[in-house]
Amino acid sequence: MATHVEGRKMFLAGEWVDGKQWIDVTDPQDGSLVDRVPAATKEDMEACIEAAKSGAQVAARMPVVERMQIIGKAADYIEANAERYARTIAKESSKTIREARKEVGRAVETLRLSAEEARRITGETIPFDQSPGGIGKVGYYRRFPLGIIGAITPFNDPLNLVAHKVGPAIASGNAIIVKPATVTPLSALLLAQAFSHAGLPEKILSVITGRGGEIGDVLVEHPAVRMISFTGGVETGLAITKKAGLKKVGMELGSNSPVIVLQDADLEDAVASSVSGAFWAAGQNCLGVQRVYIEDPVFDLFKERFVEQTESYIVGDKQSELTDMGPLITEKEAQRVEGLVQEALDKGATLETGGERDEAFYSPTVLTGVPDDCALAAEEIFGPVALLYRVTDLDEAIERANAVDYGLQAGIFTKNLDHAHRAIEELEVGGVMINDSSDFRIDAMPFGGVKQSGLGREGVKFAIQEMTDTKVVCFKLG
Repeated sequence: MATHVEGRKMFLAGEWVDGKQWIDVTDPQDGSLVDRVPAATKEDMEACIEAAKSGAQVAARMPVVERMQIIGKAADYIEANAERYARTIAKESSKTIREARKEVGRAVETLRLSAEEARRITGETIPFDQSPGGIGKVGYYRRFPLGIIGAITPFNDPLNLVAHKVGPAIASGNAIIVKPATVTPLSALLLAQAFSHAGLPEKILSVITGRGGEIGDVLVEHPAVRMISFTGGVETGLAITKKAGLKKVGMELGSNSPVIVLQDADLEDAVASSVSGAFWAAGQNCLGVQRVYIEDPVFDLFKERFVEQTESYIVGDKQSELTDMGPLITEKEAQRVEGLVQEALDKGATLETGGERDEAFYSPTVLTGVPDDCALAAEEIFGPVALLYRVTDLDEAIERANAVDYGLQAGIFTKNLDHAHRAIEELEVGGVMINDSSDFRIDAMPFGGVKQSGLGREGVKFAIQEMTDTKVVCFKLG
């Protein structure tokens, strides 16, 4: 018997509203209907932006203590309802229930960091008399909110990556309009619910569900929207930069993350960290371990242990406490990964384990000998596939790690401080993790990359800097 749902409402300028048409939200595990959300129209988005204009004025005048209290109450609400939030994530996305619970915990932390950072949006005095023309003048600079922030968020962290945009925006006195991923809108609506419960004034926050082709361009191109904060794919990111016009743009566009394992590394730790980094959330993780460069003397042992741990992964029901990995977000995505692996095999790569697809499920896969001209070697996989390479030394590892158009994060395992510092200096990435895989992040740190991995930095404090402008104040003394 088919599941019947009444459908969620979207959060338009502080009010819960229906749509004239609906989008089905399905569980990627079995295609079952989870819920329905409104398919917003161009007119809905235009109305939302118009309301956000006054919402931005309200937000800018809101005392810092009030911002802190509201964000804190939203975090408390999520924490008190953590299991409901986790179950929603595990239903609409690829994450297992254990992965989903961790995401909920991180979202709570992200909001509490946002509340704390609201009190630290400070300026500095300026010694104007350092210049002859500045003698007799005193002043300072302050940071002011931009106004309206447009946020476009992905499916792979459907709650915490929304919190990473909403928390800093409200902390810094902005209004924000969120367009969540079409396949995972429910978690974003639950975040809106938390802020509604916390007493956030109307028109400051909107979560508008719908298809990007219908409402995305309206949000990106509208002149009243002063910043677009986007997390997603490179092609979409490039399109946004061409359409956005003269406004701030912050982008996290993914990666093809390398990990280097030198012969003096703690192999047990290196293997465990790299396996987890490769297959967390079915590999749909911008920080996910994709390429592992292992120094020749330990390559065979590392490969043996890596394959062994990969084969111990339990793939299946996301709601089971025993499951390590669920499906990809859609069967189409699993087919895409399957095709990339087949291309590599056709060009001479060796399949060490995995390589099997069952609808949206794709088994954790390890390849060796992948040629450099394969898409897997150069592009972001965004799936549960790890590539192992034998290298002669650190020089080769760094050279090959840098030989792609991405640079988000990297990891290196070594006990040699000189080698660690060389990697820090020479790896072309936004973050280097020493004795950890590329898949490490805390929500307070600056997060972002170089090359095609994006523009600007997230992480609460750093997102607030992106979402504010400096204003200089100068007094001429009598």
